[in-house]
Amino acid sequence: MSAIQWLLTLPLGIGSLIMGGLYAPTVVTGIHQMYTAIDLGQIAQYGVTYWLPLASAANIAQGAAALAVGIKSRDKKVKSLALPSSLSAFMGITEPAIFGVNLRFFKPFIAGCIGGGCGALYASIVHLGAKGTGVTGIFGILLCLEQPVQYIIEMVIAVGVAFILSFILYKDQNKDQKPEVVKADAPQTLPEEHRDEKEAGEIPANTTATAGSEELHTPVNGTLIPVSEVSDPTFAAEVLGKTAAVIPSDGQIVAPCDGQIVSIYETGHAVCIASSLGGEILIHVGIDTVKMEGKGFTTRVADGDQVHAGDLLIEADLDQIKKAGYDTATMMILTNADSFAAVDKAEPQEVSRGTTVMTIRTGA
Repeated sequence: MSAIQWLLTLPLGIGSLIMGGLYAPTVVTGIHQMYTAIDLGQIAQYGVTYWLPLASAANIAQGAAALAVGIKSRDKKVKSLALPSSLSAFMGITEPAIFGVNLRFFKPFIAGCIGGGCGALYASIVHLGAKGTGVTGIFGILLCLEQPVQYIIEMVIAVGVAFILSFILYKDQNKDQKPEVVKADAPQTLPEEHRDEKEAGEIPANTTATAGSEELHTPVNGTLIPVSEVSDPTFAAEVLGKTAAVIPSDGQIVAPCDGQIVSIYETGHAVCIASSLGGEILIHVGIDTVKMEGKGFTTRVADGDQVHAGDLLIEADLDQIKKAGYDTATMMILTNADSFAAVDKAEPQEVSRGTTVMTIRTGA
């Protein structure tokens, strides 16, 4: 942290330019949670934090990069993921935009980093400071009411640079370049200590999928609840897509279908899967558990792995999550629901591996 503080004092805002560009990569690695200490230290020393405006520029820039992808792309699946993800990033929640869109295509991620750096550079030059911490993005202006114009200009710079670069750099992928579809005889990625359970039938081997429909099983044993009862408003309102929420009874998080791991978060609290039918699925374990920085989570798969329904993805220590003060509710989100003709969700009930909680259909 002392190194970061030193960087921020470099002349002409050079340090802020560097850190504004590197902020999003630190989100990817999960180490960004330590930045609250920087905010609090600067508030104690200067009465304001110069770090929060930098973080705001970086966050909103990733949102702008995802927005450019959503506007430029002709792929309905990409649009249905990019547009709501960008909105979340503008509100300060960048994970869907970074992991679901920008990193997936990479160039938009770089565009967002450049935009964040440019916005942070301006913030440093005008000595933009925030009176508090915890809120970034659009609502971060509430912490900068003594310099609202400067905050708006910072946002315009970050958004403008990131959007333009992302719009120029992004190109739709060739339709022929699709993730490899998992076949029934594909090798299992389940760790050795859990293969006996699978063979014993405790974990189902495959989902039921036809040419026009696919069943998505619960990712964890527990109680399926109405999504409106989830404590996080973003999940409760299904902003990110059609959502099935489960209060888990154990910490074994498994694949809800056959597919490919698109991205597993380094902090272990979430994973993205592309299903055989083209569903883009985000499994998020707990509420705000990214702040645990990986403690209590053990990942069992890697990016690019092929998986079958029931393969173990993540082991979560529910007791540790609860002791840390976080809700253990686990969400399975179909982020590209608009790409399907119908998405049917099961009624609230007790669920176990193999229970279908969502069915997606490509035709009537």
